[in-house]
Amino acid sequence: MARYTGPSTKIARKFGEPIFGADKYFEKRNFPPGQHGLAAKRKKQKEYGTQLKEKQKVKYMYGVLERQFRNTYEKAARMAGQKGENLILLLESRLDNVVYRLGIAPSRAAARQLVSHHHITLNGDICSIPSAQVKPGDTIAVRERSKSLEVIQASVASVTKYSWLEFDQKTLVGKFLNLPARAEVPETINEQLIVDLYSK
Repeated sequence: MARYTGPSTKIARKFGEPIFGADKYFEKRNFPPGQHGLAAKRKKQKEYGTQLKEKQKVKYMYGVLERQFRNTYEKAARMAGQKGENLILLLESRLDNVVYRLGIAPSRAAARQLVSHHHITLNGDICSIPSAQVKPGDTIAVRERSKSLEVIQASVASVTKYSWLEFDQKTLVGKFLNLPARAEVPETINEQLIVDLYSK
């Protein structure tokens, strides 16, 4: 599948923020990539360019390809409420993102790999679809034979708690309590720019 597998720091530098999580290399070189970096004469970005950049940033952040992202937006548009907020909530309730938020994986890319390699169960059944939508009340757990994996053990040692999730570090079982409020999602995303882009 055509998924970006190149250097993540380069992409983070392009957007000017560590969109893939904590990155010591980004901290050292937090200026745009390229031969001239900050010294390059960059043209003033137009409205369309700003909207496109925001959409690309969110796509990279959640590891979603164009067609999948568009389908998620269209689903969000059919839901009651604000399109932009619905889009963020749908992305947040993806199985790979929930595994990352629970602290089972150190990044969304690692969470995606754990899911696709059959290490994660959803409501007691193995689920290998990273884009599966998790609903309030669903239980997410690490498969019994996968609990000793080094990447999982290292990740759960430093778990960040979120109000919409519940996680037992001993049993490696988590619960998706409810959809988060937009203000609770920590990433800096201007979802209105994405709505404006797709509304054209």
